[in-house]
Amino acid sequence: MSRLASSRGSSASTRGGAAAAAAQRRVAIQSPKSDIYVALLGISLAAIILATVLMTVLFSQYNFSTKV
Repeated sequence: MSRLASSRGSSASTRGGAAAAAAQRRVAIQSPKSDIYVALLGISLAAIILATVLMTVLFSQYNFSTKV
């Protein structure tokens, strides 16, 4: 989190009344909306899962097994 340059070395209790009140207020920040890149991440995750399932089906045809 970034800090104000004027607050170097001081706390909210030693600042003026208006500055102390401003430090105690909370600001509501709107959460970011999903964009095309989030959709591409979902598509790539689905592709990886599908490829893993298909690879497992393919290897099961050849009686491929591993001992872990």
